[in-house]
Amino acid sequence: MSSRTSDCLEEEDGEEEEEEENYNPTEVKMSQIVMPCHSNHRQELSVGQLLKWMDSAACLSAERHAGSPCVTASMDDIHFEHTISVGQVVNIRAKVNRAFNTSMEVGIQVNCEDLFSDRHWRVCHAYATFVTQRTSTGQKVTLKPIVPVTQKEQVEYSVAAERRRVRMVHDDIIKDLLSNEWVQQVDSSVGPSAVAAERTRVESVELVLPPHANHQVNTFGGQIMAWMVNVATIAASRLSQAHPTLRAIDMFTFRGPSQVGDRLLLKAIVNNAFRNSMEVGVRAEAYHEEGPNRHINSAFMTFEVLDDGGKPRTLPRIRPEPLVYLSFNNVSALKMLAARSSWRLSCEKDQVQLYTLEQKSMLSFKIECEVDVPAHRAFDLLAELSNRPSWDSHYKKCELIQLVDNDDFIYRVVTPSVRHGAMGSPTAANQAKGILQDFILLASKRKPCGSGDPYVIALRSVSLPTHPPTEGYNRGEVLCAGFTILETKDNKSLISYFNQASPEVLPYISTDIAGLSSSFYHTFCSCSQYLTRNRL
Repeated sequence: MSSRTSDCLEEEDGEEEEEEENYNPTEVKMSQIVMPCHSNHRQELSVGQLLKWMDSAACLSAERHAGSPCVTASMDDIHFEHTISVGQVVNIRAKVNRAFNTSMEVGIQVNCEDLFSDRHWRVCHAYATFVTQRTSTGQKVTLKPIVPVTQKEQVEYSVAAERRRVRMVHDDIIKDLLSNEWVQQVDSSVGPSAVAAERTRVESVELVLPPHANHQVNTFGGQIMAWMVNVATIAASRLSQAHPTLRAIDMFTFRGPSQVGDRLLLKAIVNNAFRNSMEVGVRAEAYHEEGPNRHINSAFMTFEVLDDGGKPRTLPRIRPEPLVYLSFNNVSALKMLAARSSWRLSCEKDQVQLYTLEQKSMLSFKIECEVDVPAHRAFDLLAELSNRPSWDSHYKKCELIQLVDNDDFIYRVVTPSVRHGAMGSPTAANQAKGILQDFILLASKRKPCGSGDPYVIALRSVSLPTHPPTEGYNRGEVLCAGFTILETKDNKSLISYFNQASPEVLPYISTDIAGLSSSFYHTFCSCSQYLTRNRL
């Protein structure tokens, strides 16, 4: 823990130096010393209290940018890396990463400080979404844009658009789960000793009083989250018959307001127990006197039970409630790769540029060129991956095997294999003696979220039980690849192709890195010609 703490300290010091030079007007800092009234039975800071502080700091940052009252719309997944003891200091920093039309994302960094040893370490990092309250005429407040200054701010600004989309998809998934339309078959091997999930069910009612409300008379989002953590902890305790430790919280999404005088009905149940962890589902509903119940929030929380040595204990088996949750995303990885500042121009030929980026044992490359095709049209053409064999000689075959949704597709791609050829040889593919290579790729396409944003087509390998490796093919892996398409002047577009080179890709590019020889240049020229031919 000491080495990890020192690493976090060094990282934090670097961030402080950067922020001193580049002041962010939306940043809010909060420091709280942990008192016994804030702690649990182990004299550690209650997660519910921490969530209250995080929500308050984030709300102040959002209101500093908006110039008007704001309310919490959602809180993304949170992973708690360390606990905080009584007497230690919690330092919270919150700042707006990006403002959309009427909502904004606030990044929250939580660190702990030991006053007696002068040590600092990171506790968690979270993202919250806030919206402004409507005006007296019922109109939404349009937010002014954020202008990122530092490299870190630019990365957060770019990835914020994809996180926003993930939140929207997450909301649809939760609605499906709550409608009981998803069914998971119960594992028949759990045996008669397994604990019935019904035994862990918890229901509790809280009356919203003025101390629970913010300066707009709405219930604190942090207070609602704290109450949800409380009932989830009780449910986890009923399964383990011990005091559990909260390790992670899936996304909180507030679906409606709650005000002073409301009664909040909180429900929790253990959805499933694994070897060393368990998932608890929580739902919050609000009602007032004789009115109907209003769904306020739902979340999933992961707990562990630690032994005397601080190691996770083995948990009892459970007969779970029917729940299925599936989500994946690869756009963020491509955006993070594209946002790197250390790209180096290796060579250029006929306005086609090749850039490289070396990171530890990983080599990434970027090929870039401007084409006389509108960005939206180039996006439509390149997003249709099944057409890629017509212009890319490395794609022998490309077939759609699964439609995930309107923007995500899974393809099987067949390419020449280079495993048996000379490494780096331009004829390596011909020396493969007919042995082919295949990939199972998730292709995700995204339109710009705002002015100045690029179109994105992201690719990465996934595993499908229905398509295991087959005889006669070498199964390859794409770590991170894809296109960004940025609109330029005169109705043209700047096309950039990225690839984090896995071992299967390196033999194709080893000779090209030195001089942009045949493969890169001719493939990109072919791509440009394909776009131009289909411009209309």
